[in-house]
Amino acid sequence: MDDEDARAPRGRPLLDRLGMRTPEIRAWVLYDWANSAFWATVIQIFPFYYVRVAHAGSPAATANARYAAATTVAMLIIALLSPVLGAIADHAGIKKKMLAGFLVLGIPATALMFFIQRGQWGFATILFVLANIGVAGSIVFYESLLPHVARPDEVDRVSAAGYAMGYLGSGILMAANLVMIQRPQWFGLPDSAAAMRIAFLSVAVWWLVFSIPMFRRVAEPPRRVDDGSGAGRNVVAVGFASLGETFRELRGYRQAFLMLVAFLIYNDGINTIIRMAAPYAAEIGLPEGAAIGALLLVQFVGIPFTFLFGMVADRIGPKRSIFLALGVYLLITLTAYYMTTIAHFMLLAVMVGTVMGGSQALSRSLFASMIPRHKSAEFFAFYSVFEKFAGIIGPALFAFMISATGSSRGAILGLDVFFVIGAAILLFVDVDEGRRAAREGEARAGLSTTPA
Repeated sequence: MDDEDARAPRGRPLLDRLGMRTPEIRAWVLYDWANSAFWATVIQIFPFYYVRVAHAGSPAATANARYAAATTVAMLIIALLSPVLGAIADHAGIKKKMLAGFLVLGIPATALMFFIQRGQWGFATILFVLANIGVAGSIVFYESLLPHVARPDEVDRVSAAGYAMGYLGSGILMAANLVMIQRPQWFGLPDSAAAMRIAFLSVAVWWLVFSIPMFRRVAEPPRRVDDGSGAGRNVVAVGFASLGETFRELRGYRQAFLMLVAFLIYNDGINTIIRMAAPYAAEIGLPEGAAIGALLLVQFVGIPFTFLFGMVADRIGPKRSIFLALGVYLLITLTAYYMTTIAHFMLLAVMVGTVMGGSQALSRSLFASMIPRHKSAEFFAFYSVFEKFAGIIGPALFAFMISATGSSRGAILGLDVFFVIGAAILLFVDVDEGRRAAREGEARAGLSTTPA
């Protein structure tokens, strides 16, 4: 029977149905809870602190330009380094050590944000770049562990559980931090700037504490080398030498590579919606508080719906489930086009919350199911590259449409092209063939077991 038509067995325990069957899986999922606090709190709050405090006395345009440049530099470094480091991790069997190395970089950098004072924009920029490299780099190796901790029949649920728990954990900490920032006097703090500094420190502590179970419970996957070509050589030399070979090999797994191309395109549309939602709300006259409320709404709506998408994927397959999410995104752009009130904006937030986590989780799990496990760090490094570059064309198209039409409304509808083209490419992905090729690659490497 076609894998896409497989039906999940009934009567499983609740944790199994939620994608958290074993202590090892639950420990892996908890790292999403740990690192998502950075994306929710630091990425959303730090820009305000950077412009108003670290860059105090400078024009806002200058601060925004430097902040954008810092973000670009950090993502570019990870995009360039991760394929090489992924090859090293697979060759030497050090996925967890690589992940730990990025934590050692990212967590202290985040904690040190507590000491950024007024006018210290250089110090702030360096810490922001290092922290971004730390969290983004750790995720490459975290995601590469997915096909090792989950059985093939549960990888969709496990991936969805990670995203859902990430929403829950980051939402809890972010809500607490926003209360502290908006009401600093309740906590004995002099102002919101002091509250923001404590919020950055709270993220570092949260990230560190909830990372511990993964390092204790999740085993390092065994080292696997397809042939003896790297035997006796320095692992760094092997990593650089195998970079081009890895890309060619990934292209050899045609269905996984096609999936990556589709993901690059439709994820560009998703990321553009996320990034442009607040500026669009401001353009049509909605208050800043609406944007903050909508952000929290997305976080908490995303929890049950991401779990739900994992279960839906059990029934109809991840590919059809992603199609479902992309269809909702088309409705989201239509809703945004006609949006005029806060109620409309909140409805938009609910709609985004229903599909954002599910579409990303199932994209991750579908890719994981079509790559050989012994190459997971190398291939997920390229997944990370595609993920980082998704969101470049969308904002550019958005800006062009605004220039051409004088309004963001036409630009919002213009994003539909990403969902339509991405879905059209995804249509040609043969999931069964991709999974069969991955298992054949594992067999050639002598990897015959599956996660318990």
